[in-house]
Amino acid sequence: MSKEIDYGNLMHDAMRGLIKTVLSDIAENGLPGTHHFFITFDTSHPDAELADWLSDRYPEEMTVVIQHWFSNLDVGDDRFAITLNFGDAPEPLIIPYDAIKTFVDPSVEFGLRFESAEGEGDDPIDLLPINIDAVKEPEDEPEVEKTDADVVSLDSFRK
Repeated sequence: MSKEIDYGNLMHDAMRGLIKTVLSDIAENGLPGTHHFFITFDTSHPDAELADWLSDRYPEEMTVVIQHWFSNLDVGDDRFAITLNFGDAPEPLIIPYDAIKTFVDPSVEFGLRFESAEGEGDDPIDLLPINIDAVKEPEDEPEVEKTDADVVSLDSFRK
């Protein structure tokens, strides 16, 4: 038995299980309401499968959107497969859960970001909150009324 509990990896496994559960429900019942997902994944992961032209265009990472047009969502134990539309061309993808870098559902301001330590290989060590506003569509951002308040929101300075 090890001398320490590896909470970082346990948390990552649990969060990947959450993604699997959500995708399984979507595969069975479709997307409810306004839910949609932005999923960024490592395209160089050895078990990721995507068309050559996509891996050439996105050699390190790629963000896909699961919203209006998708088909063939097949959720497995360690990966999911999906067909997405790229410029009216359907392309199948296989995305391993451990290749996922971010998973965001901006409709409910939920997001996960998986990171690994520099020099520690690919072992995940931290689960970090994600700035949901950074991935929202521009039309979703509310107008901010300017006041004479002393508190300044740093979000107004972010691009």
